[in-house]
Amino acid sequence: MHRRRFASFTAAATALTVLTVLTVLTALTAVVAVTAPTEAAKGPLRYVGLGDSYSASSGVLPLDPTSPFCVRSTANYPHLIAAKTGARLTDVTCGGAETKDFKQGQYPGVPPQLDALRRGTQLVTMTIGGNDNNTFIGAIVECGAAGLSTLGQGSPCRDRYGNRFRHDIRHTTYPALVKALRAVHQRAPHARVAILGYPWILPRTDGCFDKMPVAKGDVPYLRRVQATLNNAVRRAARATGSTYVSFAKVSEGHDACQPAGVRWIEPVLQGTNPVVVHPNALGEKHLARRTMRVLHLG
Repeated sequence: MHRRRFASFTAAATALTVLTVLTVLTALTAVVAVTAPTEAAKGPLRYVGLGDSYSASSGVLPLDPTSPFCVRSTANYPHLIAAKTGARLTDVTCGGAETKDFKQGQYPGVPPQLDALRRGTQLVTMTIGGNDNNTFIGAIVECGAAGLSTLGQGSPCRDRYGNRFRHDIRHTTYPALVKALRAVHQRAPHARVAILGYPWILPRTDGCFDKMPVAKGDVPYLRRVQATLNNAVRRAARATGSTYVSFAKVSEGHDACQPAGVRWIEPVLQGTNPVVVHPNALGEKHLARRTMRVLHLG
């Protein structure tokens, strides 16, 4: 009787072992069947460049002939990143873009930027927010005009506008950035999404009235406005699970007041680019380099 039970136990154990092996083999076959096509179809990084003129590198030659309205350069940081990584780039960056242009056509024949995104998109980069409500770009224009009215003396822009620009950024630009980034993640759920801060336009103090017509007392004022914008970008990135690429440290000393070959941003006067207060070719190279470092690309 004992031998019969042992034999039955042995037979059952053998059957269970065979069944387990078959189950494992079946599972492995399924994994291979699913994994193999994925690996085979991996190919180049599927990359979409979104954003405004800082992304488009408006004014830097050569220009993209397919986007005359957008004044987009083929030497902008998305193109530089794609060239370094071998990524397959879809570039829909466009000068003057606001966050609302992610969902609506900016110009006739220019579709919403979000239309470029797919579920298979793997990387998205952008610089956006500076044009929203004309707040940041408006601050630069208004402070320039105010500076000319006092021949660079005093702080006429701060005296006139006070906290208005920073208030608008906190309460209008910031929620718009969050909304735009969430829409990007929804359209490209598997992508790494990075949003870049704006490199410094002015130095900490004094300025350079011969190149940037901003009154001496308004230079730190405009810096605080730009810092508020970059902080809004950083907070929006954190709120949406995006990556923030900061230029607060690396762009210090490369503002529009610096000489050619050092500055990353072109000044209003004595510059080399037709589109002023925007990154030059050197600036775009550093935007690309910093973004690749933060994202561990290449």
